Amino acid sequence: MRFRRFRERDERDRWTGPTSHALVAVPLLLILAVTVVDILAPPRVHLGPFLVAAPAITASFAGPRMTGFIGAVAVAAQAIVAVARTSLTDLNHTFQIIALILISAIVTFFAHLREQHETQLSHLRSVAEAAQRVVLRPLPHRIGPLRIASVYLAAQAEAQIGGDLYAAARTADGTRLIIGDVRGKGLQAVGDAALVLGAFRAAAHRQAPLPTLVAYLEGTVSYDLDETSDPESASDNPAEAFVTAALLDIPDTEPILHLISCGHPAPLLLRAGNITPLQVSRTAPPLGLTGLAPSGFAPETFTFEPGDLVLLYTDGVIEARDRAGTFYPLEERLAAWTDEDPEGLLRRLSDDLLTHVGGSLGDDAAIVVIERLHTTARPWTAS
Repeated sequence: MRFRRFRERDERDRWTGPTSHALVAVPLLLILAVTVVDILAPPRVHLGPFLVAAPAITASFAGPRMTGFIGAVAVAAQAIVAVARTSLTDLNHTFQIIALILISAIVTFFAHLREQHETQLSHLRSVAEAAQRVVLRPLPHRIGPLRIASVYLAAQAEAQIGGDLYAAARTADGTRLIIGDVRGKGLQAVGDAALVLGAFRAAAHRQAPLPTLVAYLEGTVSYDLDETSDPESASDNPAEAFVTAALLDIPDTEPILHLISCGHPAPLLLRAGNITPLQVSRTAPPLGLTGLAPSGFAPETFTFEPGDLVLLYTDGVIEARDRAGTFYPLEERLAAWTDEDPEGLLRRLSDDLLTHVGGSLGDDAAIVVIERLHTTARPWTAS
């Protein structure tokens, strides 16, 4: 996963590139122009008030030090105008200088407040990045005879983590993967996602059958809902809290995969230019809702041969809309990229999805692309 890096205060105040030099030149040129024109203007024309624009402009892109410096230069320029035209003790120029000093001090103070706010945001983003790495660990690029690419696209530009989830675990026979989507948003969704991921990582490597693993996850989610719900709160309705998920078990030695879908969108199989949804004949209820609609967890088996790709995704992909309200045509777009490797397919899909929605998703989206390289008779380890 890629994370944004943010400059600290000293870096913002430093003139480090052509863009910074150009921006600082704007208020300086403004001060120079106003000063020259004001000195040459007729006695009844006073352009000094225009100098307040210089520190105001600087405060929009620089820190308090640079803003204060530009304010001081503007005050000095106003003093030069006063001496050139009359004197520093002239009442009109005296009030202009005092007003310029006050306004420069005010905009410098607000530049300081803005800088403090940006520093706090930077710290919060750092915490979010750390939480992202702990809760939603990046999947390995190679695990057993599989090649994997994954991405998390947050709906909120300031957010690094949400209710979508994915993880992978090795067993003695192959690889198990989960992709899921917690209903809801905010910290509650993050907590539920962490709960499911923790339970999966704790149990997925065991040799229990896939239905047993799903039953364990269901029990974990249901128990947590019972423990955290408030009987007196009308908002804590168990039917409103659940996790859709798809769990895959991919053996190393056979060109197949086993799938259990708990109310999750069907994975897509890409083979020889064709796209096939891996639709199970019997979908289990989402995790947390089994008590409302009892159902067994029966895996279904699909062919997964060397060279095949399987695309896992959350509903943030297929429910993404453009400005006209048109849903993202996932299968139609994938048809043009069936020859890509996992990284290439993921890059094309992510870019095209963000283009479709105009750069801002309405819901978080998680995408995982899996390629089987070959089958093997011996166990592999992640790399």
